[in-house]
Amino acid sequence: MPEMAASANTRQAVDNSQGNQFHFQEATRIQQSLLAPLERRCLRWLASGMPSWVVPDTLTVLGLFAMLMGGLSYALARYSPVWLWVVNFWLAVNWFGDSLDGTLARYRNRLRPRYGFYVDHMMDAIGSLFLIGGLALSGLISESIAMGVLIGFLLLMIDSYLAAHTIRRFNISFGKFSPTEMRILLAIGNAFACIKPFVTFLGARRLFFDAACGIAIIGMGVFLIVSVSINTATLYKAERLD
Repeated sequence: MPEMAASANTRQAVDNSQGNQFHFQEATRIQQSLLAPLERRCLRWLASGMPSWVVPDTLTVLGLFAMLMGGLSYALARYSPVWLWVVNFWLAVNWFGDSLDGTLARYRNRLRPRYGFYVDHMMDAIGSLFLIGGLALSGLISESIAMGVLIGFLLLMIDSYLAAHTIRRFNISFGKFSPTEMRILLAIGNAFACIKPFVTFLGARRLFFDAACGIAIIGMGVFLIVSVSINTATLYKAERLD
């Protein structure tokens, strides 16, 4: 009898989920990065010219593939710095796939909000793991610093996703920086590291990526603290117990 009751509850939960799928309320997207206006115009232009056989899922898979290849290229940079330029190529391909998939779905009015949100951002998390993992294998950064970058980035992602669920506000950008600006900064860093892998920082000779990513970790930490504080205060006021 308990098994039958549990099975009935499970079926009821599934039925309720299916019945409520049209009542799903998508979070408000907040994009305030430096290049957002120019990027939106560019993406709309690209979406208008996409052939019919290219669908959003195609672009999502392309974006993930580019991150995997970018990670592999970073790992191969241990043997030749020329591979850093190959990483930049894959960063551009990733921008094309990862940024255009949602725009194309909206342009064609083929939206699947929950599916798109889940799949797209899981691919982002997996892709980031491979890209930063490849950088850690390149010999161009200390493993501890690479781990710090990955942890900081994933914590920011988690904060954004939780805010999207609880406050209905989804921050695509972190301050004036979105993934697009981050790709550009990373590409510039790759070009610099290709020429000068070591720099003098805080009075010592260090790997360029250790210095640059150390600063990035501090920036991500500050932004995370501010964002978590604001979100916590917002939720506390919304559910205040008198």
